[in-house]
Amino acid sequence: MINKFKLENFRNGTECFAYEFFGCHKISDGKYVFRVWAPHAKNVSLVGTFNGWNESDTVMQKLSDGESFEAAIQAKEGDTYQFCIHTFDGRKLFKADPYACFSDYPNTSKSKICTISTNNDRRNIYVGNNQPINIYEVSLLSWKRHKNNSYYTYAELEKTLVPYVKKMGYTHVEFMPVTEFPYDGSWGYQVTGYFSVTARLGTPKQFKRLIDCFHENGIKVILDWVPAHFPKDDWALYEFDGQPLYECPLWDRMEHSGWGTRKFDFGNGGVDSFLLSSAVFMFDVYGVDGLRVDAVASMLYLDYDKQYGDWTPNIYGDNRNLEAILFIKKLNSAIKRHFPSAIIIAEESAAFPDLTKKVEDGGLGFDYKWNMGWMNDVLFYCRQDPYFRSYHHEKITFSLVYAFSERFILPLSHDEVVHVKGSIVNKMHGEYADKFSGERSLLGFMYAHPGKKLNFMGYEIAQFKEWDYTAGIEFYLKKFEKHRKMTAFVKALNLFYVQNKPLYEIDDGWDGFKWLVVDDKQSNLFAFTRYDCSGESITAVINFSGIDIINYEIGIEKGTYRLVFNTDKKSFGGEGKLKKFIFKTVNQTSQGKENSIFIDVPKLSCLYLKKIN
Repeated sequence: MINKFKLENFRNGTECFAYEFFGCHKISDGKYVFRVWAPHAKNVSLVGTFNGWNESDTVMQKLSDGESFEAAIQAKEGDTYQFCIHTFDGRKLFKADPYACFSDYPNTSKSKICTISTNNDRRNIYVGNNQPINIYEVSLLSWKRHKNNSYYTYAELEKTLVPYVKKMGYTHVEFMPVTEFPYDGSWGYQVTGYFSVTARLGTPKQFKRLIDCFHENGIKVILDWVPAHFPKDDWALYEFDGQPLYECPLWDRMEHSGWGTRKFDFGNGGVDSFLLSSAVFMFDVYGVDGLRVDAVASMLYLDYDKQYGDWTPNIYGDNRNLEAILFIKKLNSAIKRHFPSAIIIAEESAAFPDLTKKVEDGGLGFDYKWNMGWMNDVLFYCRQDPYFRSYHHEKITFSLVYAFSERFILPLSHDEVVHVKGSIVNKMHGEYADKFSGERSLLGFMYAHPGKKLNFMGYEIAQFKEWDYTAGIEFYLKKFEKHRKMTAFVKALNLFYVQNKPLYEIDDGWDGFKWLVVDDKQSNLFAFTRYDCSGESITAVINFSGIDIINYEIGIEKGTYRLVFNTDKKSFGGEGKLKKFIFKTVNQTSQGKENSIFIDVPKLSCLYLKKIN
């Protein structure tokens, strides 16, 4: 009866724990049951090391739903296996198990028998938007490499990456996709194993231990998850039972032509249940704290990356993918129902409304959305010669027009340091020293701007080389003073962020933000104040110009202010020009305020001032 209930939920697209039924499961010592969904198959055989890969030895029985197959056999942990799909047109397709939690990669494309228990600690302590979130985005395959360029294993990352992230003061770590993928050049975004963490770095149990180690050190873990598309490897999901099954069969919804991949068939009950279960699996088995959902815009719009005439409107005559929208709501609702503390982040490059509004209030139910507009604008601005930045002033100010329309994460991600875009430090305009000053001022602005934070590995050492997925980041650069001091700066900024509530407690409304200097285009200077719920404040003053600004007048609330953070400090690699640290207001009107302070602001610097009375 339990299995019948699960199959009904599976067909209805509401089963979140399909991995407890499908795939391979131990039923007694030495005996395992295998189940697979293949509704278009004539019959299915189970082949593996346990039967000498003899396709006629273990013919699977069709279940009551008429779409799934089952076989129970003698086998052992570590055995490799595949399903042999017999199609009605006479073909034999050898397929990896879509629900396998371990693969035989890189030896073969087969699956491996592996038993792993669920995670008992569900961490259901709700974390609201008023908490600090500072994410270190990392590729586990290229954070560090051995001298022979081999990978650091999960066990080695437990001993190296975990203490590094803790020492640097990050609150969260985000892994680029770790679900199994065959093509290294996809960076993990062309997934073939939606329940299987990559075998390149070790076993599922070792991966689980890595997650636990982060938790033991107070760091939450977010996984990059890819439900928008999958690759066309013939041994994986592609036309799994001889014809489109996981992919949409409609001509205009089947492929992402630009990526050479297949789109999932949202609205198909079995496909929805498969994806729901993949997401829930990561929380239930590995105990992760959040998912970053990749390429959401490609799911939401029927005309994404398509020319006119290459797509068919929905029943209302517009370009919304109604089935994908319903799936996303179902996904976010299901995760929150079972794991209330989960963080769900949308990487969405368009302007679909209400992404971070609750489903019950008419939204899509994400907790956060990457602010791609802020990222593009601010990096464009930082590339410009400071002499001409006055013509692009709105690139800095425009983000506050919409900053509170959604709950945002400000991302300087992996996508910004590849494909000849330049590393973060190398995007900055100017000579060698100016580039370092430019990165520090950018980060100072970023950490003071409303929104949570995400930065991709390598920026903290000011690596000039773009990210190379085939090699580790260049930690040897810390032998050089400027790079070593950049690491010290990032660590200090991370700790300052966590220790000062005005920088994170009110990220979603004007109660937490007030412009002081917004329209001084000629000076390239900006100033604003951030507030926490108790009224405490941090004022940020950023000089994006190429010259020192002396005795600048800023209209501000009456009181005394102390300089509490300065990106131009010598210990951060700056010139240490400021000698004054306390600033008292004078009764002089400026920028609509009755009182003002006068302050020197070094070129390409960011200063934080704290009101002390």
